[in-house]
Amino acid sequence: MARAAHDAAVPVQQSSVAPPTASGDMIFDAWASEFQGRALQAGIDPAVLAREMRGLTPDPRVASLDTRQPEFSKPLSEYIKGVVTADRQAIGLRHRASLPAWDAIEQRYGVPRDILLGVWALESGFGSIQGSYDTLRSLATLAAQGRRRAWAEGEMIAVLRIIQSGEHPRERLRGSWAGAMGQTQFIPTTFLATAVDQDGDGRRDIWGSNADSLGSAANLLAKAGWVRGQSWAREVVAPPGFDFSVTEGPRLTPAEWAAQGVRRADGQPWSAADADAQAQLVAPAGAAGPLFLLFPNHFALRQYNNSVAYALGVGLLADRFSGAAPLVRPWPVETPLPLIDRMTAQRALNALGFDAGQADGVVGMGTRKALRAWQKARGLTADGYLSPEMVRRLRSEADAAGAV
Repeated sequence: MARAAHDAAVPVQQSSVAPPTASGDMIFDAWASEFQGRALQAGIDPAVLAREMRGLTPDPRVASLDTRQPEFSKPLSEYIKGVVTADRQAIGLRHRASLPAWDAIEQRYGVPRDILLGVWALESGFGSIQGSYDTLRSLATLAAQGRRRAWAEGEMIAVLRIIQSGEHPRERLRGSWAGAMGQTQFIPTTFLATAVDQDGDGRRDIWGSNADSLGSAANLLAKAGWVRGQSWAREVVAPPGFDFSVTEGPRLTPAEWAAQGVRRADGQPWSAADADAQAQLVAPAGAAGPLFLLFPNHFALRQYNNSVAYALGVGLLADRFSGAAPLVRPWPVETPLPLIDRMTAQRALNALGFDAGQADGVVGMGTRKALRAWQKARGLTADGYLSPEMVRRLRSEADAAGAV
C-alpha cells in the first residue's frame, strides 16, 4: 500500500524535472523525455535525474557497434587459441602467487582461484582493459535505439541508483560500449546485486581493487550455483560409430556415459564429486575435435557470459593455471564461415523442414539442433557442426528440392 501511494505521487514529482537539453537527435530526445517519468517511478531523486540527464547525447560509436554483425564467424578453435596463450598463462601465474586475498575468497565462495583468474583474464586482461565509455551515456544510446530498450533502461536506473547512493560518482562508472564495467565487466544491476567489498575499505571497487573485483566474480559464480570441489568439464573420447546426435542433449552421470562408451580422455578415474554429477556431452568443433563432458560448474560460468566458447575459454585457461596437461585431442583446422553461408544454411534447413529459427547468421542452439536432426536423417555424423561441406550439401539439397 505504501508503494502504491508513492507511485501515485510520481506524476506530480515529474513536473519538477526539466526536459534534457536537446541533443539534436529527435529520436533520442523524445526517448529521454519519456524515460524521465519511468526513472522517477523507479525512485530516482529528481535532482539526481535532472543533473545526470542534462546535456546527455547519444554516443555514435555505441550505436555503430550495437548494429554491427561480423562478416565472418570466428571458429571456436581460433578463439580458444587466442585465449589460452603463453603470455596469459605467465601473467596469470604471477597473479596466482601474489594476491593476498586468494585464500579468503576461495574459503568464502568455494570458487577456485584458477577459474577466477580465467574470468579476470577474459573480462579485462587482468584489469588492464576495462573500457573508457561513460556507462550512462552508452546505455542511454542503446535504450533510445529501441532494440533492447527495457534492458538498457533498467541498467540506466541501476547506474542512477549507484550515483544516488554516493557509492561512486558518474565519472567512475566507466566500462565497455555495452554497459559492462570494471575489471569484472559487471553490468550495473549485477554490480548492485553482487559486487562485494572484499578488501574491507568500505566500498565495492571493481575498477581499482583486485580483491573486490575477484571477490565479486566469485560471489556471482557462487550465486549461479558453483559446486565446491567439482570439475567444470573434462575431456572425453567416444567410441567408433558413436551417435553424436546426443550432444548438447541429456545430462547423465559419467557412469551412464561410460555405458555408451564415453570415457575420460586422460584415462584417469572420476573424483567422487564428479562421479555423482549430471554432465552434458558436447562436440564444440564437431566429431573431429575434442569432446567434453560439461559439469554444472560449466553452466555456472555461462551465467557470467552465456557462451559455450567463453566458458570453454575460461575453463581451459584455468586448467593451464592449475598445471593440468593439454588436451589429448587437438583442435582441428577450421574454416571461417561468411555471414551469407551461415544464413544460407539456416534458410535451407528451414525450407527442408528442420526448424533453425530466424536466418540471422547466428549459429546457436536452435541451428545446431536442426542441423543434427538433418544430418541424422541423411545418415551423416550428427554432430551439429556447420562446416563449409555441410553448407554446400544443404544448399544443393534445398536447390534440388526447389525449397529455396
